[in-house]
Amino acid sequence: MKVKELMMGTPYHCDLETNLGAATELMWNRNCGFLPVVGSEGKLQGVVTDRDICIALGTRNRLPGEIPVREVMSQKVFACTPEDDVHVALQTMKEGRVRRLPVIAKEENLVGVVSMDDILLRAQPTSLGKEPELSSDEVVRTYRAITQRQVPQVVAKRAAVA
Repeated sequence: MKVKELMMGTPYHCDLETNLGAATELMWNRNCGFLPVVGSEGKLQGVVTDRDICIALGTRNRLPGEIPVREVMSQKVFACTPEDDVHVALQTMKEGRVRRLPVIAKEENLVGVVSMDDILLRAQPTSLGKEPELSSDEVVRTYRAITQRQVPQVVAKRAAVA
């Protein structure tokens, strides 16, 4: 199964100069928590999440209308192409620990978004003696790997007993 069969074409997106207030309103009205950020030529420049916006507003002493998306977006983007196999997209999500991927064409132009939700809706349960093209077990394993918390290891020092 190819990503193009699952992705949402014509995704909601914003540009580098969109302010956080406008980005938040777009996310609210479109019921999404993720926006690809495109440059003037339609090329993917980064992504911004509702979490990015929340943290930015909580740590800066500025109004949402004063902060452009380019200041808070992630420039380290994990993406896929429409021709990628869905298993490649799942692996990319796992490696990047992300639940959504921008889908880009050869020239890095944004053509869609694929999410864990999109993939899960197409997954099939494994039935007796029959392995589906995309198993719900595989999607769940990927989701677990993405959401698994990474807690710092704390090494307790033992007090020397005299």
